[in-house]
Amino acid sequence: MFLSREEEAILAGEAGEVMERMLRLLVRLGEIYNADKLITISSAQVAGVSYKSIGDPGLEFLADIADKGAKVHVLTFLNPAGMDIESWKELGFPENFVKKQLEIIEAFRKMGIIVSATCTPYLSGNLPRFGEHIAWSESSAVSFSNSVIGARTNREGGPSALAAAILGRTPNYGFHLDENRKPDFHVSVETDLTSEADYGALGYYVGKIVKDKVPYFTGIKNSQLDALKALGAAMAASGAVALYHVENITPEAKNFSYHGLEKITFTRKELEDTYKALNTGEEPDIIIFGCPHASLNEIRKITELVHGKKVIKPFWICTSRAVKELAKRMNYDKIIENAGGKIVADTCTVVAPVEDMGFKTIAVNSGKAANYLPGFCKAQVIFGDTESLLRRFML
Repeated sequence: MFLSREEEAILAGEAGEVMERMLRLLVRLGEIYNADKLITISSAQVAGVSYKSIGDPGLEFLADIADKGAKVHVLTFLNPAGMDIESWKELGFPENFVKKQLEIIEAFRKMGIIVSATCTPYLSGNLPRFGEHIAWSESSAVSFSNSVIGARTNREGGPSALAAAILGRTPNYGFHLDENRKPDFHVSVETDLTSEADYGALGYYVGKIVKDKVPYFTGIKNSQLDALKALGAAMAASGAVALYHVENITPEAKNFSYHGLEKITFTRKELEDTYKALNTGEEPDIIIFGCPHASLNEIRKITELVHGKKVIKPFWICTSRAVKELAKRMNYDKIIENAGGKIVADTCTVVAPVEDMGFKTIAVNSGKAANYLPGFCKAQVIFGDTESLLRRFML
């Protein structure tokens, strides 16, 4: 792999221990994937934030490099933490967990990373341009940026995204290259999709089949941002899809043909079968929306559904701090609280210690959450669309 003189000097330790360690990681990654060089990135998004995910070893690693002067050199956002950083006490997060989580947040802050604590950085101020090279690590954010925006990133691990942020570079391989962005499967959607949950079910079904390949969808009509967000997130969870194309909708779809590709057909039967497969519980302890983090539009729709009503089950809407502040300006938070819910920032049902908070059965509208909850949180799942879940428990 070609290295510039500056990069060779960094590798020789001339820029300090941390820079050398980070570059060594990227060079090794590039060698594994036969990258020809390192390329400049415009932004990064770092995962491995929740104490639930990284534990004490992760905290010690982050504190060590932060104390040694590690600093990011591009706009870098942070993935969700394991708790609401401001309202953790009110929501009942365990105090021993909180202490460790705040230490992790402080290490990231010390490195100059924006404490965005969101899996939807594109809704909160980190919006790449079409064709721009970035290094993002959260699976749904990678899928959205590659597919809906047309930016270019591989599905980075937490350490490689952090290394890229510190160096402002990433190895040139995978989805940074034109030849790797072509589709491998044709998915013919032959049923109407009427909710984000339907898109999540489609994504869950397709991801399990295509694994880490690139699907090309036909038959999807008038999908909005939130639907595409749900589709990509579910495919990234049940498989490892980092890029997809939708005919007449996503920006690179026009560059490729789906003719001759292996075909997957998704009809009403597959949709109904997927709902059945994802439902493992009967009576929820809590309803949690916002996986990936809810947009302001999703919060607005929930507000309209519950306005003047009471929901007999507690419910959370997980979102970014930035979106929560906008929701507060619109008094959405008060309407939701009067209905028995909470807008929860900085975290989500997957990375929060929900199993330690008494939530054993969780209702969700997210194919991603429905896929992860049984393994990550030992929880049973009730999967359905937003309106049906709320109306089922609404007075």
